[in-house]
Amino acid sequence: MEIIKPGTNFDFVGKIKITTGISIALIIISILSVVMHKGLNLGIEFAGGTIIQIKFSQTAGADDIRKTFMDINISDAIIQEIGKDEVIVRTNHPADKEFQTIVDEAMVKQFGEGNFEIRKIEFVGPKVGADLRNKAVLAIILSCLGMLIYIAFRFEFRYGLGGVIALIHDTIVTIGALSLLNKEFTLAVVAALLTIIGYSINDTIVVFDRIRENRRKDLRKKLADVINSSINETLSRTILTSLTVVLVLVALFFLGGPVIHDFSFALLVGVIVGTYSSIFIASPIVLFFESSKLSRGKGKK
Repeated sequence: MEIIKPGTNFDFVGKIKITTGISIALIIISILSVVMHKGLNLGIEFAGGTIIQIKFSQTAGADDIRKTFMDINISDAIIQEIGKDEVIVRTNHPADKEFQTIVDEAMVKQFGEGNFEIRKIEFVGPKVGADLRNKAVLAIILSCLGMLIYIAFRFEFRYGLGGVIALIHDTIVTIGALSLLNKEFTLAVVAALLTIIGYSINDTIVVFDRIRENRRKDLRKKLADVINSSINETLSRTILTSLTVVLVLVALFFLGGPVIHDFSFALLVGVIVGTYSSIFIASPIVLFFESSKLSRGKGKK
């Protein structure tokens, strides 16, 4: 199935200044959002502390829940609704058996016996949270370096650089979207980012393969024309693949429930941005390095 007719020739390379401006704007907005929010909204795995998940038999007001914790001298409780009649309470107070008993007694006093269910209480120490945070960052960095080495070996270094810059672009913009909407940054979101890196680079390699094939057919043809024709030839495949993935992610986002809500949101943004970068970022960067190389060659003459 082809939704783009053979022979179509959109001038993607000609729009490089516009797309570069859009990408720079998105990156700046993403960075500013993180700075203005004073960092990401780290989940319990990274920030440390205690998370309490409570299910009520009927709707309970956030003020009533907060008052319950204030009565047991916990003033830093953050209340987050995750579904109908269900909330997550976050606090820096360490959790032990005594703490669980105190919380249960306070809830019974406020809401009555049988009107709620404490589904889980989890505690992560600050050292464990910091360790997980460092490992998450390291995983993303190592995955990008691995992609750079692989593409540089399979193609050329400039192709690897183009692919990795596109990956960095995708990661920053996705994190920016999470920050703008104050989504929680959890291990599930890290998994989503690593998935995006794999998905995006796969899309990029398909285009790079076609560029290499077309360049071998006519070595006299300008690289800009080769890139344009190669992107156009793979455009149907790119759109169809991304569209099917997006449809699944939209279904997960709206119907998957609160547990995978942020995960599916990160993937949804990442797939859309990754498709954009495969077309408008990765290949034009290869052209930029080619042009710089030619310019240096002419300068030496």
